[in-house]
Amino acid sequence: MKNITLGRTGICVPQNGFGALPIQRVTLEEAVKILRKAYDGGMRFFDTARAYSDSEEKLGAAFGDGYVRREDIIITTKTAAKTPEDFWKDLETSLSKLKTTYIDVYQFHLMGQCWKPGDGSGMYECMLEAKAQGKIKHIGGTAHKIGVAKELAESGLYETVQYPISYLATDKEIELIHLCNKNNVGFICMKGLAGGLITNSKAAMAFASQFDGTVPIWGIQRESELDEWLAFMDETPSMNDEIKAFIDSERKELMGDFCRGCGYCMPCTVGIQINQCNRMSLMLRRAPSDSWLSEYWQAEMGKIDECIGCGVCLSKCPYELEIPTLLRKNLEDYREVLAGNRKVK
Repeated sequence: MKNITLGRTGICVPQNGFGALPIQRVTLEEAVKILRKAYDGGMRFFDTARAYSDSEEKLGAAFGDGYVRREDIIITTKTAAKTPEDFWKDLETSLSKLKTTYIDVYQFHLMGQCWKPGDGSGMYECMLEAKAQGKIKHIGGTAHKIGVAKELAESGLYETVQYPISYLATDKEIELIHLCNKNNVGFICMKGLAGGLITNSKAAMAFASQFDGTVPIWGIQRESELDEWLAFMDETPSMNDEIKAFIDSERKELMGDFCRGCGYCMPCTVGIQINQCNRMSLMLRRAPSDSWLSEYWQAEMGKIDECIGCGVCLSKCPYELEIPTLLRKNLEDYREVLAGNRKVK
């Protein structure tokens, strides 16, 4: 496993990061066990967010009581605040939950615009003040919209950019990595498994390992998942003809009009869980589980019949998907599975 330097932050870590969103779904005891095993196995980069319920608290429980020296791990977290008041509230809460006196990279979460000094919001000024106080070391931003991410990379204001990148990425999205490298901006790759659509960890790691200045953060919930990523610390997959052929076949199947699950389209006017319902057909095929056919999900999928075609979701989708059309197609496929006309494979 090679070490990478995250742009001008100077942060140097193995190119194998821990995405801590999923640990909010497990017990505190299990989360601490998984996080400490990740550290013991060589992981040093841990990414969370104030929005991930108790994820920060679990990181604090794992690392905040002397299990590791604070300087030996990198902790990044995020604030979804839109006002300076909420910014400071979030920051103090994160520091408390994480049991730390500073955050290595503090990021604006799901940015819809590039906050800048003097723009009237006061948001970027908050970052500067927090950095001056020693409460954060570096300033970053996360986005799902390619235009916003590009602006962050070119602004000279942000030291890191976090954006969804997997082997299903478009050429324009790959160019964003090169843009960050050119501008000495660290690149944090989220959704390296495309929200569960990618199930081949070896191919995902081989793809991520091609790029310098980037660290992928794998969403890890189970110890068995962690074991897959830790196995790559000693034997990191590299791109070869076999993996390239596999990725090419995956891209042919999945590239284009599929939902990435980012949630920018939400909330729906009639309460449809668009970011899940709009990928149900793919999930049934690629990540089969009887739970998708539960009464709960049958009811949620049934809400698609109530779509009024208002177009609100269309205006917010960063991938310009024809969401109502895709929802109806997913519902049609879903009902075929329920009727037994095709199996969950």
